Amino acid sequence: MSTIAKPHAPKPQSYCLDGREVDLLHYIYGRPDIKELCGNPQKVLAAIDEYHSNYNMLINVGAVKGAHITGLIAEHKPSTMIELGGYIGYSAILFGNAIRENGGTKFYSLEKNPEMAAVASQLVELAGLRDIVRIMIGSSDELLVELVRERKEIDQIEMLFLDHWQELYLPDLWLLEELGVLVQNKTLLVADNVIMPGAPQYLEWVKGSPAQKRAMVEKMNSGPLKPNPNLIYETEVPAFESDWGKDGLAITKVVGEVKA
Repeated sequence: MSTIAKPHAPKPQSYCLDGREVDLLHYIYGRPDIKELCGNPQKVLAAIDEYHSNYNMLINVGAVKGAHITGLIAEHKPSTMIELGGYIGYSAILFGNAIRENGGTKFYSLEKNPEMAAVASQLVELAGLRDIVRIMIGSSDELLVELVRERKEIDQIEMLFLDHWQELYLPDLWLLEELGVLVQNKTLLVADNVIMPGAPQYLEWVKGSPAQKRAMVEKMNSGPLKPNPNLIYETEVPAFESDWGKDGLAITKVVGEVKA
């Protein structure tokens, strides 16, 4: 009779990218119920949650915040959704499945780390979501330009999940403003980890008035980016208790644009 191999302990003072993500694959594919996981997103997610709770903690969005976001997907019913930061594929499985259940057709997962993208690809395949989820490897800004300008696969953002490095949230939002793909009363932006570790500049921008944002642009170095301070956002930040501590999501709607 097969048994689940005991996962390795993480390195001291580490919380990700220390081998635990590959170890997760060994844990899942070593489970005696692996055949029951095939084609079942819920069971794959439950197996990841079990690894997180019983062995090594993972930095994916998790069940609590994840459930809030799937509720937003059910409410807004986007045909496509993009995430910036795929990690092990937990959110791609959770949200990709929700997109499919609500009539959508595509979930793009953009991940810079090729090893994490490989882990995510295996778990997405196991969950039976290869027809919905597309994993792309590279930096978020380069891939967004590729999708919008070069391949012309995306002409508007219906729903975006930001879950990579928090200091990139604002530059990537500025890029999307420049690309002109944020649509009034349609685009919904969801940013994770805005309380811990925090994304203060991103929050200042999505909560600011056009005048306040123009002042930010003058103070900050936007480089070659061309932010649009005239876009009007409405943002709420519900708080959640996670295994890592108190955290929050920034949920932002594009509600209008003022004339320059």
